[in-house]
Amino acid sequence: MQGSTYRIGVDIGGTFTDFTFVNDATGEVAVDKRLTTPEHPERAVMEGVRAFADRQGGALAQTLAVIHATTLLTNVVLERKGARTGLITTEGFRDVLEFGRELRYDVYDPFIVFREPIVPRDLRVGVRERVLVNGEVLEPLRDEDVHAAVEFFRRAGVQSIAICLLHSYVRDEHEQRIAEIVRRELPGVEVSLSSEVHPEPKEYERTSTTAVDAYVKPTASRYLDQLSGDLRGEGYRNPLFVMLSNGGAATAETTKRFPVQAVESGPAAGVEAAMHYGVKLGMPRLLSFDMGGTTAKLCVVLDGRAARTRDFEVDRVHRFKPGSGIPIATPVYDLLELGSGGGSIARVDGLGLLSVGPDSAGSVPGPACYGRGGAEPTITDADLVLGFLGADSFLGGSMPLDRAAAETAIRERIAEPMSMSVEEAAWGIHNLVNETMASAARVYVAEKGQTPRDLALVGFGGAGPVHATGLARKLGCRKVIVPPLPGVMSSFGLLTAPLAVERPRNVGKPLSLLSADHLEQMSRQLEEEAMLLLPPPHDRVRFERIVDVCRVGQAYPLEVPLSGAWTDDGALAALERSFAEQYAAHYGRVDDRTALELVTLRVRASYPPSAPTIVPGADTEDVRRDWPTRPVYDPASKRFVPAQVVQRGQLRVGEEIHGPAVIEERESSTVIGQGDILTLNEFGCLVIDLATEQHQTPGVTT
Repeated sequence: MQGSTYRIGVDIGGTFTDFTFVNDATGEVAVDKRLTTPEHPERAVMEGVRAFADRQGGALAQTLAVIHATTLLTNVVLERKGARTGLITTEGFRDVLEFGRELRYDVYDPFIVFREPIVPRDLRVGVRERVLVNGEVLEPLRDEDVHAAVEFFRRAGVQSIAICLLHSYVRDEHEQRIAEIVRRELPGVEVSLSSEVHPEPKEYERTSTTAVDAYVKPTASRYLDQLSGDLRGEGYRNPLFVMLSNGGAATAETTKRFPVQAVESGPAAGVEAAMHYGVKLGMPRLLSFDMGGTTAKLCVVLDGRAARTRDFEVDRVHRFKPGSGIPIATPVYDLLELGSGGGSIARVDGLGLLSVGPDSAGSVPGPACYGRGGAEPTITDADLVLGFLGADSFLGGSMPLDRAAAETAIRERIAEPMSMSVEEAAWGIHNLVNETMASAARVYVAEKGQTPRDLALVGFGGAGPVHATGLARKLGCRKVIVPPLPGVMSSFGLLTAPLAVERPRNVGKPLSLLSADHLEQMSRQLEEEAMLLLPPPHDRVRFERIVDVCRVGQAYPLEVPLSGAWTDDGALAALERSFAEQYAAHYGRVDDRTALELVTLRVRASYPPSAPTIVPGADTEDVRRDWPTRPVYDPASKRFVPAQVVQRGQLRVGEEIHGPAVIEERESSTVIGQGDILTLNEFGCLVIDLATEQHQTPGVTT
């Protein structure tokens, strides 16, 4: 790999930090997986990067891009470890963060709990000013109020300030003036403006999003500066890129400016990888299933695209209850996220019933079988006891697992309290997790207007391939796809994603009152703004125009892509048809009597992605075909039965494997059941056709 150019994808998860290294000259791909270092996440990143540089000799000096995804900013909010943040808002509106939508997320819960606002009330200050919804200035901003607020924040020791004035998305002069004074009088204090972070209506969502941006900004700046400096110290000379929640990547400098856009960066990378393989395989309907060490994420992909949403929350009181968390109104992929990962802890609850998650053993101390001091039984411990994981082959043998420790944890915490064998308890953990995920997935898929039997399940993540066929059978899916390198697929997805940013502009008027020339001029201005957030050269930048449209009087618009320029013949008619189709699909009916309102205009600027091609399978006839066997648990007979153990790297394109079997590779294992047929295709994907009988694990007979 000497004399070539590289790209590196790095995804920090709750348990493991994953790496994909690509040689763009040869197409060669290398991967790595290391335990995450939670207190200093950049350490695990640099461990993997240095190991790669040592193997290749000066590789970082020849690296074109390091693209990074992280859960760091999400954890800052969850753990409330962000900056001491102040809020400047219009006088009379300091309590927007606590009023919220004035709704109870559970009307029948007399003990309902809401999250404390990111900015406490004593650090929220109102200033006299007022801009009307049409942009008219009713009351000018008073500088003396701003100076008083700045002096108050100086004494309070704030590290970051969010500025969110009423209707500033229409006219931002007052916010800009406040920012000017703050930056002059409080140098070193971070500032976030709602007119830049989220210039759209809905006061609560805009204030919350801006407050979160300010809350995480100092942490994001410190972390990205530290990591960029460490990479430069090892010889890297190009920008560090960060995955955004919307599926695009941006420079570290842009991310530092708008860090709230990277709060959901890790899950987006996995969806990008699933979309990449969906297009390659010509499969228009997919269910992306990413199960790592801490969480599982599912996403419906149709025609090569995953749906996006702005109804996103972090730090929910109840994971499955919308409205119980902190809203962040930035574009994210419409995911279902569950507290079911390899490290999820199993226990017997107060009613004597088995429960799993959502809390996780993480990387420290990790599952009991890691031998790092963990004593709680986890999903990984159960999968090891059941034979779905190999004790001596985990991470290619570099991290042996302690089966005895896993059995002890399950026996003491689950089996004995529930009067069952260790094997039955382990199966109970495995099966309960699959059923929990399937129950949530059925509702999620139905809400998207789809049925699971029409979707091929794409399983990846460290634990995803272990559970993919079991989950697919419960859902009624007929086919499972396991891409190459599934255990590090999110880091691979970083290399398939485009470098992309978005800029929005509020419109808020009926479409009939807007001229095509004015909309075209506005779109071109947004294109110029977005292009400046991308690194040069800009001659290859592509633009996509997107509009949020609803019926006049409605509060929840639909996102509709615009084909071509506003001034093109038929552009507006095509927009109306596209909206009608989406409206019918979403609500089940068409209302063509009410005029359309253009709520927000967006422009997405991106560079075309250059996804690596992974060379599939063995190309020789002399690799072994007499696969060894390993006992795996059969719940039907409550005993262990022999299953083939196949090394994925030795499979040939077109070769079939009949279950029961376990397909092993360094970063994961794929479990296929009795009657299932697995084929390696020309793209290196494992394609598993599930048996028509409802087997639930290898070895089940009918």
